[in-house]
Amino acid sequence: MIYSLAGFTEPANCTSLVAPFTSEPNRNMAAGFNEEKRAGKGPQSSYIINPHLDSMKEDILYHFNLGTATHDLPAMFGDVKFVCIGGSPWRMRSFIQYIAGELRLSDPNADFPDICAGTDRYSMYKAGPVLSISHGMGIPSIGIMLHELIKLLHHARCTDVTIIRIGTSGGIGLNPGTVVITKQSVDATFLPQFEQIILGKKVLRSTDLDEKLSEELLQCSKKLNEFDTVIGNTMCTLDFYEGQARLDGAFCSYTEEEKQNYLEEAYTAGVRNIEMESSVFAAMCKLSGLRGAVVCVTLLDRRKGDQMTSSHDTLNDYQMRPQKLVRHYIKKQLNVV
Repeated sequence: MIYSLAGFTEPANCTSLVAPFTSEPNRNMAAGFNEEKRAGKGPQSSYIINPHLDSMKEDILYHFNLGTATHDLPAMFGDVKFVCIGGSPWRMRSFIQYIAGELRLSDPNADFPDICAGTDRYSMYKAGPVLSISHGMGIPSIGIMLHELIKLLHHARCTDVTIIRIGTSGGIGLNPGTVVITKQSVDATFLPQFEQIILGKKVLRSTDLDEKLSEELLQCSKKLNEFDTVIGNTMCTLDFYEGQARLDGAFCSYTEEEKQNYLEEAYTAGVRNIEMESSVFAAMCKLSGLRGAVVCVTLLDRRKGDQMTSSHDTLNDYQMRPQKLVRHYIKKQLNVV
């Protein structure tokens, strides 16, 4: 069976998938995949769908500097229930200190070692059931990290994990500082899909995120009552400049009017912010069965300009807002008063 995404027509050479394997029904049972767990009949402990991993003597998570033969992954990570990811290593180190203090797991000023210190690609920190990881900038960087993270959760035998991307973004029609919880990640043509080339063929994957989790996060924000939060579509682009209709890049072949028309089309399509990672994040959460959410603060309204003019202190306050929201959610889930 081939699953189609509603709302667009497939190109002739394009395969549209919600599940990764469709031609052989039994292939979805490979590598520990359990249909009953996905159907909500038990705790999910396997997030991978790759029959080749079982035949490997060792799985080296190269960009994490971890491996199944060199590290006791269940002992190190088996208690993880929440994974929070963001682009900046500094931000994710700051977040783990913040959440550790809020959960009363340690002194918030404690020095948390970087678990990935042997590599310069990503940084990873852990405090109790919370894992904090940097993912760099753009789809390729976060995609590599997610492959190894999902395998890490599998090897560590983690169950019922929630993963949340926290970050910054450009807003559309929102006041700066508004937090956007992503309903769907859409591409630059406003379609809810992630396109990837596999074996020379275009594969389209769904980018819907967990609706219940989004609503839970929105309710947490209402409870906090410290900043505006909305649920909306997030446009994920392949670059920071022309792909986002900016006028301040090294190259620009369109007018201010054309930019504004495009952003108006995006707003009409439900887009409320723009970033560069949500599509592959949503697609991989969907494939793996992980509960996932994207929570990004808007630093400016892109209809009013392309460059940030807010003060350093104001931007720091904005960047803390997704962390505060996720902190409140985690504390609620763990019943920490």
